[in-house]
Amino acid sequence: MTTAIPKKLLKDLKGYAIVGRHSAVKTCFWLKKSLKNEGVCYKQKFYGIRSHRCLQMTPALMCNQHCVYCWRPLELLTKVEGWDSPEFIVEESIKAQRKLLSGFWGNPDVDRKKLEEAQHPNQAAISLIGEPTLYPYLPELVEEFKRRGFTTFVVSNGTNPDMIEAIDPTQLYISLTAYDENSHLRLNRPNRNYWDRINQSLKIMSEKDCRTVVRLTLIRGYNMYPEKFAPLIDKAQPTFVEAKAYMYLGYSRLRLPPDAMPEHEDVRQFAEELAKLVGYEVADESAVSRVVLLRRE
Repeated sequence: MTTAIPKKLLKDLKGYAIVGRHSAVKTCFWLKKSLKNEGVCYKQKFYGIRSHRCLQMTPALMCNQHCVYCWRPLELLTKVEGWDSPEFIVEESIKAQRKLLSGFWGNPDVDRKKLEEAQHPNQAAISLIGEPTLYPYLPELVEEFKRRGFTTFVVSNGTNPDMIEAIDPTQLYISLTAYDENSHLRLNRPNRNYWDRINQSLKIMSEKDCRTVVRLTLIRGYNMYPEKFAPLIDKAQPTFVEAKAYMYLGYSRLRLPPDAMPEHEDVRQFAEELAKLVGYEVADESAVSRVVLLRRE
């Protein structure tokens, strides 16, 4: 299937494997580290998924926000001429992952057993780039991954509450940087004001049967106010809260200064204060990823 993705976007997406007309796959840093037995993603430590068998993908190379902290290119697709089917996306994403991994066969430092297992991913992180709920067949995509024996993590900005209600992944994330309407407009820079819709999604999250996570992207000097996030956590009642540092990487360096990236100690202090406010406990942490996990008591 040919792609109508603009050449400039293809250039910006160097290292990504384009799937069909609007999807993409990319092997993440921790998958590569795991193949060489040099470490694993904090999601393996926190949730038990195996980094070398994780397929990181997106069904929507498009987004309705232009967040200041996003390290990926923000000039994404604005329209799609026809949507690819979930079956096509899953099948071609697995093929793309295998192609991206093909060069590792010649690396003597790679664990061959892990590399063989990596040819058969069993975890889909639907969170690579863009906003996955803009893909109209996301519930069917999640079910297609499940049918093939995958667990699924869906990471959303919460701007599409109807889709949040419709999907049934293994783990649902809503990613927050803003704590009120003004900070939403300033930090997320949406193409319209979605704050009410985000709050609807948080309420829906509290009623979901799957494992749920609110991920807080913390930017020093911009949003590290635990007392302002506490009402949102109370509303969503997630299974977990991830307090994670903004990372000074990629395109975000054009919009934020280096000192906007908190140290792990800053994240830990924020998380401990938030835990007291919302009745959660510190369950785990990863200093290298600057993230602290809170669990509902």
